[in-house]
Amino acid sequence: MTTESGHLPVGFIGLGNMGAPMAKRLLAWPGGLTVCDVRPAATLPFTEQGAASAADPAALAAAARVISVTVLDDAQVIDVVTGPAGLLSTAAAGTVIAVHSTISDRTAEQLAAVCAERGVEFVDAPVSGGAGAAKRGSLAVMVGGSDAAVDSIRAPFGCFSDLIVHAGPVGAGTRMKLARNLLHFVAFTAATEAQRLAERAGLNIADLGKVVRHSDAITGGPGSIMLRETTRAVDPDDFWFPILGHVRDLGEKDLALAVELGERLDVPLPLAQLAATRLADGLGVGKQLLGKETA
Repeated sequence: MTTESGHLPVGFIGLGNMGAPMAKRLLAWPGGLTVCDVRPAATLPFTEQGAASAADPAALAAAARVISVTVLDDAQVIDVVTGPAGLLSTAAAGTVIAVHSTISDRTAEQLAAVCAERGVEFVDAPVSGGAGAAKRGSLAVMVGGSDAAVDSIRAPFGCFSDLIVHAGPVGAGTRMKLARNLLHFVAFTAATEAQRLAERAGLNIADLGKVVRHSDAITGGPGSIMLRETTRAVDPDDFWFPILGHVRDLGEKDLALAVELGERLDVPLPLAQLAATRLADGLGVGKQLLGKETA
């Protein structure tokens, strides 16, 4: 953190379920905090603790050099940045606009081009971890933008996050968030399938949830296999082959047992059946690599 970046005035737009706890972590920011929300009452907890408030994005941009935007969707982000009272109407050259909302990567690229015409840096910086992590200051932030812009936001973003990943140019942060959330919601769907199996088997679903959360906190859950830098098939002589091969063997065994249980209990398990056919190749250790046909 440079002295300059450590004292840049910060602005925050959008004080909802995610924005409010993120902005609260910035109340002690040395450069000062200015907040803005379409609901004036939402700014009161901040102004009562010393933050300044702005009536609209234009007024906020006049006071801030790093600006976080946490609003609902693409349309709101576009209006906040380029609207008649938007950030670009007053933002000084060198200002960094960071959008935490999950928007289209194309929208991010288009806004970056518009901002560049005014000498303003744009970064897409979606977050992961939820409001609880925001309150603790332990969000993960995935940033797409220039090296200079990322350097400028590291210090203030460190107030509400403990992991900042520079994913690449503008748009890369959003693409990483979409990949992360693909895993998130596919896993949720798999969880609903597991719950139906457990319920039919006469088990307590809440207790199953306790087991899942406990073990995932130790093993890392699905993220525990995301350690390679490629999805290419693993060479049998590679360090990872026996490790992922062991995962494959356990997974195929347990999935087969679960599918068989589902058949006995008359519980359809389409995701489990699909996983059983795709696990080996997905891990990069399909059995064809051992001179066998893929299961």
